[in-house]
This record gives sequence, structure tokens and C-alpha cells, in this order.
Amino acid sequence: MTTRNIFLLLILLCLFAACTSYKKVPYLQNDFIINQTKQTPTLYDARIQPKDLLTITVSTSQPELAVPFNLTVPATITTTQKYLTSQPSLQSYLVDNKGYIDFPILGALHLGNLTKGEAENLIKGKLKTYLKEEPIVNVRLINYKISVIGEVTRPNTFTVANEKVNVFEALALAGDLTIYGLRNNVKLIREDENGTKQIITLDLNDANLVLSPYYYLQQNDILYVTPNKAKSKTSDITSSTSLWVSATSILVSVASLLVTIFK
Repeated sequence: MTTRNIFLLLILLCLFAACTSYKKVPYLQNDFIINQTKQTPTLYDARIQPKDLLTITVSTSQPELAVPFNLTVPATITTTQKYLTSQPSLQSYLVDNKGYIDFPILGALHLGNLTKGEAENLIKGKLKTYLKEEPIVNVRLINYKISVIGEVTRPNTFTVANEKVNVFEALALAGDLTIYGLRNNVKLIREDENGTKQIITLDLNDANLVLSPYYYLQQNDILYVTPNKAKSKTSDITSSTSLWVSATSILVSVASLLVTIFK
């Protein structure tokens, strides 16, 4: 084989390697399949789980009738230059391990595994005994949070106000993957209302992810972006380099001490 042929072969190998690497980078590569798939539209709605914190407001045309069902927590008084101000906040309800909350007058209510709408309808039904007109009930989840860790720009725990976040939105909150993150090996760590834990592998390159039951994250989900081999090698090199530098420093110190002693 001539030198020219060897040179051309090396160029082809480099181009092939570059193409192979690029295939691992873009998200949702086979999106045409999704556009051609017949789908049954469903809107995601979070379900209430143990240890969730809820705020529940009851409203009627006669506000005084709803007062017993809207417990407030006295706020700390703050001072301004001329005035004293305070703003009470609504009582929050912690869902226990069995899915119950203790609601004023109504007593124990089982809201575990219900959606926001289902919980509101349940409370409305219980209030019929006490209110002549149908009230407006609003249930909010105030500790809906997810965590993103691993090879992302800003690993952190994020509180989601609208109670709805998908995988890509969660990664966007964390500043997206670093160049060392494996897009086809993202781990979703999830615990259900019964305490059963799951670890699901997600492939961000595959557009079928948007149809997956794991596309939308539940409260307390953890996304872990695993590192690629390059990061592992970099970590090994850094550790080895630090070890050699430390060993060399010790040897130099010992040698200097010996020279000083035997002068």
C-alpha cells in the first residue's frame, strides 16, 4: 500500500469516527416516526403522594361561610419606615404515609394518588353537608420538586410551580448536559406512593421518549446523567497526576532533608 493510500485511509477513518460520534449528540433523532404515529392525546396531571404539601382554599359567594375551611398561619410582623405590616399565609397540609390529610371540620380525607381535579371534587362533595351552594375549591401542590444531577451544567433541586415538567424542561433548568454526558444513558430514579423504587434508563436520542410514560416527571424524581468514557479517563488521569505530584514532592523533601543532614 502506497503512502498516498494510507493517508486517504486515515482520512476516511477520521471521517467515519466523526460521523459515529455525531450520531450520539442530537436529541430526538427519529422524530419523523412520532409525527406519523397515531396518538391518543392525554394531558399530564400530577398525582398526590405521601409527604406532599398542599394548600387548599374554599371560596363561596358568602366569604364568611368559607372561613372555617380556610385556616391561616399568623405571619411575622415586619416593619417599614412608618408602618407595621403582616400578611397571614394559608395553612399547608402534609399528606401522611397512608395518603390522608386532616382537614378542618371534614376530618381525615384520603387524597393519596388523586389528581388535583379529583381531590377538588372530593372536597366539594364533602362540603355539601355544610354549605348550601357549591363552593370553589382550589388544591395546589407547593413542594413539587425534581432533582437533576451528574453531567449537567448546574446540578440542583428545582421547585416547579405549575406542577408539570418533562425531561427536557428539567435538563434545561440544569443548564443542559455537559460534553461528557451520555445522552442515551440518563437514569430516572423514581419512588411511588407505596415506597417502591425504580431506576429507568432514558435515551434522549430516541424521539419515542416523548411518548414514554416517563417523559413527564413526577414530584421528587431524580435525573442522573451518566458520564462518558472520556470523562472517566480524564478523572483517572487527574487522579494519577495528583498522586505522582504528591509522591514526587515527598521524595524531593526527603532528599533535601538527607542532603542537609549528611553535609
